[in-house]
Amino acid sequence: MSLNSPVVRPPRRVLNVLARPVRDESRALLRKNWDALTADLRTKEQMLGVQGNGCGATIGAMPRCDFACRGCYLGAAANRVPAEPIEAIMAQMRALRPTLGPDGNLQLTDGEVTLRPPEDVIALLKYAHSLELVPMLMTHGDSFRRRPGLLERYLAEGELDEVSIHVDTTQRGRLGAAYKGATEEAQLNPLRAEFVTLLETAQQTTGRRIRAATTMTVTRDNLDGVRDVMLWLTGGQRVFRMISFQPIAQVGRTEDGFGGGVTGEALWWRIAFTLTGGNKSEAEELLRSQVWFGHPSCNRILHGLVAYRDGEAPKFHALRPSADAPHADTVDEFFRRFGGVSFKTDTTGTAIARALGMALRAPGFVLGKLPGYMWHWLDRLSPGAPMQALRDLIGGRLKVQPLVIVSHHFMSSDELRSDEGQRRLAQCVFHVPVNGELVSMCEVNALGVRDQYYANLARAGGFSDVDSSDTAMV
Repeated sequence: MSLNSPVVRPPRRVLNVLARPVRDESRALLRKNWDALTADLRTKEQMLGVQGNGCGATIGAMPRCDFACRGCYLGAAANRVPAEPIEAIMAQMRALRPTLGPDGNLQLTDGEVTLRPPEDVIALLKYAHSLELVPMLMTHGDSFRRRPGLLERYLAEGELDEVSIHVDTTQRGRLGAAYKGATEEAQLNPLRAEFVTLLETAQQTTGRRIRAATTMTVTRDNLDGVRDVMLWLTGGQRVFRMISFQPIAQVGRTEDGFGGGVTGEALWWRIAFTLTGGNKSEAEELLRSQVWFGHPSCNRILHGLVAYRDGEAPKFHALRPSADAPHADTVDEFFRRFGGVSFKTDTTGTAIARALGMALRAPGFVLGKLPGYMWHWLDRLSPGAPMQALRDLIGGRLKVQPLVIVSHHFMSSDELRSDEGQRRLAQCVFHVPVNGELVSMCEVNALGVRDQYYANLARAGGFSDVDSSDTAMV
């Protein structure tokens, strides 16, 4: 494939989508991943092997960063080694494709990828599309602030579908004096709003839609700031539809003693307590509505909608409410029937064909249960008055926005060596291709794999002053 060729998405003829709304390859991967789970993880909360097939990431795409954050998973040799050639990153994508499947989630990451020439990033985005992968560009976002038009180029020329912008008080290097000394997450909400404007403008300029996420490193120091971030996310912004909270692990260049100390329970209690306005019983119910991906100590997810009604405070509603078993069961049945379905790269025509194909394959479920589930949703939005909710939605007085809340819990080397860490490692859903093998991201972070990789990059680039002893292999 020429690096200058236009994006070529494999043809998805309407009749093919109508006949097979879920790809056979996707279903086969789901079965394989489900069968690989231990018995204790095959629960109704488990999404691996039910709806998703894991996530992959690149390494060496840009082992440099113009920030100097307090928590950083890059190795000691970062900023002193060359980036991998484009062809090597493309080879990594090919290695991940059989595991991720069609419309698989690929993180374009390792350092600050936007420091590469725009032509390189665009070429990588195009190539990911050609493999039927969905690349998410992971970035601190300041390149978009410093270089007007860069984001628009990625959308228009690379057909960027997804971006994740990391914002929190552990970062060092932001443009703007107001953000350099920020000690509270609320002080960064104007920055988050600036990114909303940047993303909205880029979409309007290019005529392309982009799915935007934001990530936040969580430490003992900013744990209470989770509340301020959640209030901002649900307060009316309409761009960020996913947030990933990442409790800091003691790995990479993270300051000594800075990692650890934040449990999943402490993090999620703050999330739930904020979303329910401090109602303890509702918060506990919301926590029971979580699902997980792989091991629950690694990835926890809460899918939902935020409802905005004129004159009322926003309210979060879980997609799979634990307190409403019949409707939670409807969600579970949907995934059993249509697990692996993806509309991410569909045109309007293929999306309609896919939905129709689903109805033709399971008419009893689609026509019998889904209308009741939708009616239930209207009743949740306007308790006791579902028709009022429908009228308000049509009239624009009520708006809803999807919001997915995720927590990723990476391990330190000590955690990884423990019995529990080994069980988590065996069920890892987040892999990096290293020397022809798929390696858990926790091993890359905590066991010196990235450092050895960087040392090899340095030798290949003629940088003799860098070797793996900078951070020894464990």
